[in-house]
Amino acid sequence: MIKALLFCLSFGPFCASWGDEPVRELYKQVGGHDLYLHIFYPPGHDLKTDRRPALIFFFGGGWVGGNPGQFYPQCQHLAKRGMVAISAEYRVKSRHKATPFDCVEDGKSALRWVRANAEKLGVDRQRLGAGGGSAGGHVAAAVATVAGFNDPQDDLSVSSMPDALVLFNPVYDNGPEGFGYGKVGLRFKEISPMHNLRTGMPPTLVFLGDKDKLIPVSTAEKFRDRMQELGNRSELVIYPGQTHGFFNQGKPGDGYSKTLLEMDRFLNSLGWLKE
Repeated sequence: MIKALLFCLSFGPFCASWGDEPVRELYKQVGGHDLYLHIFYPPGHDLKTDRRPALIFFFGGGWVGGNPGQFYPQCQHLAKRGMVAISAEYRVKSRHKATPFDCVEDGKSALRWVRANAEKLGVDRQRLGAGGGSAGGHVAAAVATVAGFNDPQDDLSVSSMPDALVLFNPVYDNGPEGFGYGKVGLRFKEISPMHNLRTGMPPTLVFLGDKDKLIPVSTAEKFRDRMQELGNRSELVIYPGQTHGFFNQGKPGDGYSKTLLEMDRFLNSLGWLKE
């Protein structure tokens, strides 16, 4: 931390501060609400010359609650490994009377804002991934799959398509047999990632516990198999005996550390992390 601060003092305004606390950037104002990105920079990150890969995480909470702090540990880990890692705020029902459709719209806005401001952030706009857990995993997957829910106040000439997906027990089937159908109803085909897969999807890594009561293993296998049939890279890692949310820091079974290792392996295979 001290070395990073000395580096920043030497290089002035072109160096991002770094530590265990994020830098907050306002990316959207909607309905009287300010939405921020919580950005973790690598040590000595030079905003002027660096162009690092970045990953944006979306928290879980059933589109109802939750907060960006959920993915702070993963962000801190990736920042220490040399990536720019971001935990995004987005509207939820409890605080903003939001619907799942609003959540996806905000997810797309977040990707667009980071890509549009890549030079300001020292980010490589062609290596910008999305991730998340549970409903946040749905947001990340939906940003990559569904055509609608683009905020007209965004610059729609900027792509919201992530270049990779890292999904932690995502609720990516919103059909009658999946999760969230009661909240989206007959509009499920508009927002369900499972029902909008196509060729050209970004490489995807999915984590799931085999005791998850919300997302059956069969759903995850169906997603993976369909992705692969379409010629997309899709990996699924099943954790025996693990339930929903097992990947969070402090949960029994060390799912947090195990998923970090797999995430590192996946990102390394993309050339986003160094050995």
